[in-house]
Amino acid sequence: MNSEENKDMEQPKILLLDDDFSLIKRFIDGEESIFGELVKRHKDKVRNIIYITLNNGDLVDDIAQEVFITIYRNLKNFRFESQFTTWIYRITINKCKDYLRKKNIRRIFLPLKDEEAEPVFESINEDIDLKHFVRNAIAELPDKLRIPIVLKDLEGFSYQEIAESMQCEIGTVKSRIFRGREALKKILQPLEKELME
Repeated sequence: MNSEENKDMEQPKILLLDDDFSLIKRFIDGEESIFGELVKRHKDKVRNIIYITLNNGDLVDDIAQEVFITIYRNLKNFRFESQFTTWIYRITINKCKDYLRKKNIRRIFLPLKDEEAEPVFESINEDIDLKHFVRNAIAELPDKLRIPIVLKDLEGFSYQEIAESMQCEIGTVKSRIFRGREALKKILQPLEKELME
């Protein structure tokens, strides 16, 4: 092998120096400014998970900020035992669950509003927004079914990544995704005729 071929073979190693683990190590070694790069890499996925999980665009920035503050405060404790993305998405899911838990507690003390009694799906007109209806249907699912559906079908996670993020078995994830899809079919059933026209 000549020296030119050697340089070509070493090139991928140089590119790998910028992966999440190396950035985390640099952060742990005191280069705290590198955290911005980690945020840049993962903010869109975090924001998507929050938006789809909570079905409320007004909350995305606040909860995403909470997620990244938590990551910043705990990054020096990251153990490198799983993918960094798995750790981030577990934190994101937990922040969403915290919000939903607080929201449910608040509901106990608030009077029922008239708008909450309205059906989620109204008559569909020519300006149909399928994403809106599906998003509302997903929002109706309980957390344990909604979160795996969002991660698998909308974010493209593997069953293993979802299991690690949700801290449960792969079989549990598969079962919840199946049950979630079946529940979505039932929720969207009344719209099937109009959607297919």
